[in-house]
Amino acid sequence: MKKITFILCLACLFFSISSFSQKTDTIEKCSLKFQITSIYQWHPTFHALYSGTNSMQAEEQRALSLTSTLFIDVPLWKGGLLSFNPELSGGEGLSQTRGLGGFTNGETVRIGETKPSVYLARMLLQQKVEFNEKHSLQIVAGKFSLCDYFDASSYSHDPRTQFMNWSLMVNGAWDYSANTRGYTDGIYANYQFYTWQVRGSLSALPTNANGPNLKFSFNKSNAINIELVKKITFLNKDTAVIKALIYRNLASMGNYDLANANYITIPNITSTRQEGRTKYGVGINAEYSHSDSWGIFGRISYNDGKNETWAFTEIDQSVSIGITLKGKNWNRPNDFGGFAIVANGLSESHQKYQELGGNGFMIGDGNLNYGIEKIAEIFYSFAIPHTSFTLSPDYQFVINSGYNKDRGPIQFLSLRFHAQI
Repeated sequence: MKKITFILCLACLFFSISSFSQKTDTIEKCSLKFQITSIYQWHPTFHALYSGTNSMQAEEQRALSLTSTLFIDVPLWKGGLLSFNPELSGGEGLSQTRGLGGFTNGETVRIGETKPSVYLARMLLQQKVEFNEKHSLQIVAGKFSLCDYFDASSYSHDPRTQFMNWSLMVNGAWDYSANTRGYTDGIYANYQFYTWQVRGSLSALPTNANGPNLKFSFNKSNAINIELVKKITFLNKDTAVIKALIYRNLASMGNYDLANANYITIPNITSTRQEGRTKYGVGINAEYSHSDSWGIFGRISYNDGKNETWAFTEIDQSVSIGITLKGKNWNRPNDFGGFAIVANGLSESHQKYQELGGNGFMIGDGNLNYGIEKIAEIFYSFAIPHTSFTLSPDYQFVINSGYNKDRGPIQFLSLRFHAQI
């Protein structure tokens, strides 16, 4: 990975030199931004015929999470930018962030331990070249989140301001390469021409499922992501965006069929890990924006589900749809709210593994009466006048939590505080 980063830095240098031969523009000043987000969640006691190691606890629970990020961008030359983000996170998710495929607090992705700790979230070098008004190339190398560049949505992507559920942040079956906190090391490129974009990345995967440490190897551990984007503008100025994503992960994953066939008491996916295993997946992301009043969005995704979930969450198929309304419709121009539903599923091999009592890193009830995990979420974001603060009450209703008909349904109430400058 160090060699790749070095090559990309040379490429950035080359593009920067060539850019000086073009018309010179003024280099922008340094940018400094800040955000802080705290989410309080609660669920009441719910019915459960049984519980396992990785179940959502059936007793009443409360949890609080906190993240804070400093965004620093330093322009280096025309089109060249150095970015780094120190980040602080702490607190916890309900049931130690276990028991659901679509977990209810997207910020818990970044929490490694209850005690607040500081770490470097991003450290990257970016070079952008404008060939003309309709053609450009962007290259990024360093540490970042794939969610920064892929599968974005104007209405359902950021749990700090939008929907909180994991399977509404991105395509649920996209097992995107990331360490425990959601970041990876890699290279990324995006070529834009007219109303089209083609983007791709090559990045490192964690050394263990949902692990903190990353490893890159051309032969043993890497992730490839490719996305095609098309923007459509209608005569009434409404817009639509359609994105098609494909990915392949290569790592020392376990295999569900082998784990199901070779066990004494309870199958253990980790005992079947072997180098060279892959996971393939696809995702479609679409949105439609009407003026500055409302927007609708939807996603559908699938992965082969043969080998172990490695980085994001235990979802092999997912479909979601939702709507966001802007507060200008009721004379609250800085408010907005949304409603969405999502359905998540597992492959047959993954289902069997859970039924036999196997555990993944997020789910495992000790048994399974399989059913599609169904989630509804509604939120409203209140902008506090004359400040940069918002308060967002949020409600989520989950049927078949962890894909299990024998547990739930569960209601989740949340209150999110967010500020940014």
